[in-house]
Amino acid sequence: MTGFKTSVKVSESARRAGTLVAGSRVVPEETPIAFTYGGSTHAVMMATPGDFEDFAVGFSLTEGIITDPDQIETVDVVTEDRGIDLQVTLKDEENEMLRQRRRHMAGPVGCGLCGIESIEQAVRHTPDVSGATLRLSQADVVKAVALLNGQQPLHFETRAVHGAAFYVPGKGLIAVREDVGRHNALDKLVGAAARAGFKGAEGAVVVTSRVSVEMVQKTAIIGSPVIIAISAPTALAIRTAEEAGMTLIALVRGDEFDIFTHASRIHSGAVADVA
Repeated sequence: MTGFKTSVKVSESARRAGTLVAGSRVVPEETPIAFTYGGSTHAVMMATPGDFEDFAVGFSLTEGIITDPDQIETVDVVTEDRGIDLQVTLKDEENEMLRQRRRHMAGPVGCGLCGIESIEQAVRHTPDVSGATLRLSQADVVKAVALLNGQQPLHFETRAVHGAAFYVPGKGLIAVREDVGRHNALDKLVGAAARAGFKGAEGAVVVTSRVSVEMVQKTAIIGSPVIIAISAPTALAIRTAEEAGMTLIALVRGDEFDIFTHASRIHSGAVADVA
């Protein structure tokens, strides 16, 4: 690979009005992206090739490898023949902690999940965000999704990627990231916000995907007490959000939406207009 294109134009045959016609369309790229720490590969994700430093920082945060972006010394983007290797250099203390964690993970496993010895460990602890003071108006919820819909250039081009954003009342969207994977989009967003010094407790996470338990967990890890989604949540995501003190809003359609947990955080007052 020599470039980092996020989309390509491909030829197609499309059925239109009962007839096949030759044409073309733009589709998103999907590339193996490896996360390497201390010379050892930790994970490989299929993702949109872009926002690499955000991705490295966000993944490191949501996976618990670091707790602060300053714990990363460097991120080197290395192009391989068929993918990209994000070589992350941690500071000495964090590097040693990860080395000890890998040593523990090298032992036998009991339920078929790498590095996990019990089913209980498969559903990791979700931080409690019930103490966050953030409150949103109903108009904030509608505005947040409307703003995100207008700031997804790759989705407009391909109609095939997810978006994730941070919404702060009175300020609008602080950051937006896109990716073919919904978890990747959120990790890139987490990294972008952390690198900019944004505090998760000050705003809500807004996503275009369904809400799985991992999306709730990643949102809680950065301290945000609200997740807003265009699609539906899973039952486990709802239970996890309830236990974590998080407000889970989903199925946002125009000015209608459903609140599944901790509805008291959403009030009926108006919100200042955000361009």
